[in-house]
Amino acid sequence: MSSYSTNNKNNNIRLSSIPARLKPTSHYSKAAEPSPLSASSYGSSVEDYIGSGTDTVGGRTPVFDKRLSFVREDDERSDISHLRSPHRFDIEYSEDEDEDDTMSDGSKRPAFLRPTDGRSGTPLLKKADDEDRGRSRYSNTSSRPTSPLPLPVSTPTSLSRPPTFGRRSTMRSRSPDTQARMAARKKYTYAAIFLVVSLVAFCVQTELGRYVQHELGWDKAYCMLYLTHGSWALLWPAQLLILRVQKWNVPWPTFWRRHVYLLRSTAHMVARQELDIPRHVMQRSPWPYIVRTTAFITTALTVAGLSWYVAVNMTSPSDLTAIYNCSAFFAYAFSVPLLKEKLRLDKAIAVLVAIAGVLIVAYGDGKEVSTEASTRFLGNMIIGAGSVLYGLYEVLYKRWACPPEGTSATRGMIFANAFGSCIGSFTLLVLWVPLPILHILGWETFELPTGEAAFYLFVSVIMNATFAGSFLVLISLTSPVLSSVAALLTIFIVAVADWLITGESMSSAAVGGGCMIVVAFLMLSWSTWREMTEDAERKAAVDVAPVDWSSEDSDKDGDRLD
Repeated sequence: MSSYSTNNKNNNIRLSSIPARLKPTSHYSKAAEPSPLSASSYGSSVEDYIGSGTDTVGGRTPVFDKRLSFVREDDERSDISHLRSPHRFDIEYSEDEDEDDTMSDGSKRPAFLRPTDGRSGTPLLKKADDEDRGRSRYSNTSSRPTSPLPLPVSTPTSLSRPPTFGRRSTMRSRSPDTQARMAARKKYTYAAIFLVVSLVAFCVQTELGRYVQHELGWDKAYCMLYLTHGSWALLWPAQLLILRVQKWNVPWPTFWRRHVYLLRSTAHMVARQELDIPRHVMQRSPWPYIVRTTAFITTALTVAGLSWYVAVNMTSPSDLTAIYNCSAFFAYAFSVPLLKEKLRLDKAIAVLVAIAGVLIVAYGDGKEVSTEASTRFLGNMIIGAGSVLYGLYEVLYKRWACPPEGTSATRGMIFANAFGSCIGSFTLLVLWVPLPILHILGWETFELPTGEAAFYLFVSVIMNATFAGSFLVLISLTSPVLSSVAALLTIFIVAVADWLITGESMSSAAVGGGCMIVVAFLMLSWSTWREMTEDAERKAAVDVAPVDWSSEDSDKDGDRLD
């Protein structure tokens, strides 16, 4: 009797510790009463709670169904009802995030703990080959019991969100030949724009420079060369300002870091002539290579430009024009050994036709200026050396200061203007040394322009910087040969400008020679376009090297190595 009362007392103590909502009702047997729900089992599968081998109907006992109804009623009146909401795991996304700050795909991935493949209710002991067999019993609601709590579901926003791929996705939406043609078309579109800009800028600079020297009397050859080439230092700041205006909503530290990384990685591409740069190479500074290349190329450019100013008073204008513009031929001659360019008959014919047009413009009208034979010969030798050096300068720039083939057009344009600023900075910092020497020797008295001469010289300098930046981009996107022949178009354009300004009619030789230059340029453009397309298609088809088709990464650092 005492033992029975003791057990009864213990049972009462146990029942008093059970929450009221979980206590059994009087019309159910205590023997059939399961143990109370624990916090760890809340929300789990009913069968896992009861255990295998339990005699249930549909996976539940009547006692548990009764308790579950109490739990649901209490939860609806409590503060934890939101835990059973289908949207309890949703995460808010901001829709006004900047497009350029999505370097990682985290902002477009499904929310945390949000099931999108319907696997959250799959039993742990499910066989791996059930999906392959196409069985449907796990998708049937009358099969294995699932959790009493509703499953988290994907919101319409997450379901409608398209899959996200990085910028370096390997998926191809276009065939290689289509990509090659699109890349070549984009390069030629940019090249055509910069060609027009360079021709207009050169025409304006030539007319203003001639007006300042001959009409206003400020004839300082080397000082003008120093100022015009030194103005190239403005190319990179002007470009940076334009890029900043385009990316005004990007924070300045982010914008600057990306821009510096783009220039740094492109400089390594130029140095190695490869698109893929190893990580250990990226850790090095590209400045030693840039300084050496800048000094070498700037020296060739300065000597070539100075030869024009030296020979202008020693030989006839016809000889000066004809010989100096033969740089297109020398550019093609140097491109074969230095750029490994193939000898093509159509290109050779185009270059010869262009030079023939220059000779007709120079000597066709029969007007000659009387000069001494010895002085004229020396002037022709000087301008001839300048023509060779100018053709060499164009090829050297293409070989050692331009990104390799396959680089995106935008990246090539940005680096071309940055390197042009390096040339201008080297001119300003180093090539001022001859100014005092020429002044002391009395060969050229140093004197700054004033008044009207200063204004027109300033405009001429700005036009020269515009021409230089456009011409460097043109070489980077196409070839030195095409750029040289394109520069010959300025002869015809300047002749037309003189006719419009001075009213002096153009001679038949000028018209005929100009037409020959235009025809040669069109022939060379078609040949270069066909060559670029064929090379791009061949590289894309055989997958010889990676090709940077896209230009969207022109200022992004999604794959930075530093």
